[in-house]
Amino acid sequence: MNPTVDWFFTKASKWQEEYSELRMLILDCGLTEELKWGCPCYTIEKSNIVLIHGFKNYCALLFMQGALLKDPKGILIQQTENVQSARQIRFTNIQEILKSKSTIKAYIKEAVKVDKAGLKVELKKTTEYKIPVEFQTALDDMPELKTAFQSLTPGRQRGYLLYFSTPKQSKTRETRIEKHVQQILEGKGLEDK
Repeated sequence: MNPTVDWFFTKASKWQEEYSELRMLILDCGLTEELKWGCPCYTIEKSNIVLIHGFKNYCALLFMQGALLKDPKGILIQQTENVQSARQIRFTNIQEILKSKSTIKAYIKEAVKVDKAGLKVELKKTTEYKIPVEFQTALDDMPELKTAFQSLTPGRQRGYLLYFSTPKQSKTRETRIEKHVQQILEGKGLEDK
């Protein structure tokens, strides 16, 4: 156990019992406990394997390369359509965890094997992401915006494309684009200040 991670478990107002059980299960598999993204993350030789996180209706184990696991029990969940490699196993109570101990350990061990084999999920290329019509119009109307966008790293481009295409209403997409034009022109990513 890593004492720097303890606060996550003690501050939790929900899922405390579930978190504690998941923590013991993972540590029993020989992984190193670290704190990343505000969550307990379990690693092997600096590679992120699985993390514990919680939401209103469930807590979960998030397998970083979960898309590569075999999943014979059909329990791995893709959080959203845009999540490419990570997969979750979700729990709504301690009994689900206790009942699944051997399965959870088997998935963790497989995730370690996948990592040690150097396997990685083949991620979609930036060119495979759909450019919202509103953003394409802005790119066509402002050559300097198009140049600045193309100069961004592929990850920053994907971030903007996902963010701009998420809203269902065209007006919301337009507002998001307008709000971030200057940031793109400055060569900054969506989360850059």
